[in-house]
Amino acid sequence: MSRQDPVKTESTAVAQPKTPNRKKRILAVVAVGVVAVGGWYGQPYWTHGRYMVETNDAYVAADIAVISSRIQGYVAAVPVRENAVVKAGDVLVRLDDGDYRIALQIAQSRVVTAGQTLARIDAQTEAARATVVQAGALRDVATAQLRSATTQADRVRRLASDKVVAQAQLDTAIDGLDTATASLASAEAGLANATAQIAVLQAQHAEAMGSLKELALAVDQAGRNLDLTVLRAPTDGTIANMTLEVGDLVAPGARLAALVPRDSLYIQANFKETQTGKIAIGAPVGITFDALPDKVFEGRVLSLAPATGSVFSLLPPDNATGNFTKIVQRVPVRISIPAAALESGHLRAGLSAVVEVDRRGAAE
Repeated sequence: MSRQDPVKTESTAVAQPKTPNRKKRILAVVAVGVVAVGGWYGQPYWTHGRYMVETNDAYVAADIAVISSRIQGYVAAVPVRENAVVKAGDVLVRLDDGDYRIALQIAQSRVVTAGQTLARIDAQTEAARATVVQAGALRDVATAQLRSATTQADRVRRLASDKVVAQAQLDTAIDGLDTATASLASAEAGLANATAQIAVLQAQHAEAMGSLKELALAVDQAGRNLDLTVLRAPTDGTIANMTLEVGDLVAPGARLAALVPRDSLYIQANFKETQTGKIAIGAPVGITFDALPDKVFEGRVLSLAPATGSVFSLLPPDNATGNFTKIVQRVPVRISIPAAALESGHLRAGLSAVVEVDRRGAAE
């Protein structure tokens, strides 16, 4: 036994140095694995992930059109129902148009009457012009008579001064001269009256023309009101929130339904103010919809709001107080939705989404 102990001691002494080398190899393998795993997961972040700005505060939005009436009336028919898909120009609601049709007929009859009044004034104007011509002729006759009476009176005066004619003849000549003078004055007055009558009729004509234009505008207004009894879809979309029934009384401006456009949906994403520094218009955006979780669509940044969402709230915060607490604000960003996502038919206004904006699309 004493001879075997040195052998065991020697073999033990030889085996012990191998332990540190094994640990080093294991640590090296672990280190290489850590580096490999870190490289595997870190490479996407370094080349792509660190440039992305993400938020889940994003929703599908649409410029929803509110359907309302501009006139008052009773609902006569509702050709479409809730959630119906309509095209631009399709009839949505028909109101009872009886009163508006009668109003249009009354306005049209007034236009006809005004036209007849204009025709009468035109005829009177022509008659007045004829009267002016006649008065002018009478003035010419009176002028000739005055000229003849003047000559006759002058001749009789000379003869009377030579005692050739009697005083009675001179008196007769003077009376004839006075009569001719009065006749000329009367003729001139008649001509002036006839001329003034034409001016009066022309003024009446202008007044009647003004009334005719007003009545024509009234016809147009009555026609527009009649057309407004039919409510049509302003664009393609889906009818929602329809609350009408036949027989309901519609008031002007009252909300009757909503029209959600089919091809004008977009993303309204609310980014933190600390994220918007390098978000640029036109930057590519990865979009994942909760309704389509297995697909990633690519959109584009359309615009950034000029103010934070809190500024446009019903009660904007007043920070000029003693209990101020700083809160990170959100800036609305509008993002386009690609046609492939719209054509899927699964998107609705208000649905949730997650968006990632590639900051490399921002201008340096």
